[in-house]
Amino acid sequence: MKKLEKLLKGHKYICFMDFEGTQISHEMIALGATMCTLDRNGNIKKEKEPFKIYVKPKNKVGNVVSKLTGITDELLAKEAVSFNKAMLDFKKYCGMAFKKCSFLTFGNHDMKILGESVAHNLTYPKEVVSQIQKNYVDYQAIIAEFIRDENYNPLSLVHYCELFNIKEAGVAHDPSVDAVNLAHIYQAFLDNKDLVLEEYLKLLTRINNLPEPVKVAIKALASGNDFKAEEFKQTAKDYIG
Repeated sequence: MKKLEKLLKGHKYICFMDFEGTQISHEMIALGATMCTLDRNGNIKKEKEPFKIYVKPKNKVGNVVSKLTGITDELLAKEAVSFNKAMLDFKKYCGMAFKKCSFLTFGNHDMKILGESVAHNLTYPKEVVSQIQKNYVDYQAIIAEFIRDENYNPLSLVHYCELFNIKEAGVAHDPSVDAVNLAHIYQAFLDNKDLVLEEYLKLLTRINNLPEPVKVAIKALASGNDFKAEEFKQTAKDYIG
């Protein structure tokens, strides 16, 4: 996909990432990632063992987040490290590829979590954070351009897995599991061009802000029917009344 190729800036590595954050302050409480090496066509040819680390926030986790993720204040008190150390450990996980890769997340909320963690910490490795922010790509925005539900809403990570018949890597809302699932969705999107085309044609018929004659034409064409210039002209004429 040309649009994705441009966003990846020619990088040969993608680090698929997922952050979990506190309920109110949105500070990072967990980071999950999986580093992947790409071939010349952008396909994943090698996937590294996933990385996961718990991060100490300045504020409480919150009951909603704890129920969703299983991450509690007690767990973090025992197992979490500082935001500074988490970022340094993550860079170490990425290795030599750190400055040669794109960082993909599912949605832009992860970057909000990163920003809030920066705001709550006086000490952190600025070069690590800036590198992530500079080469960050929101993959949800890319895939949602072609695949949405019947109400024109983007699918969840779980529902994209279902669509592509991907077996989930584990329990949802575990950041390392979500990162691996995102990597598999990325590859499935490239591997299943016919399915993507089918879903995209459906999506085109659901766009609400198109003029009525254009909607009629798109629905006919998406259904495999011919729609000639004369028919389009007549449709517009009928709509005008």
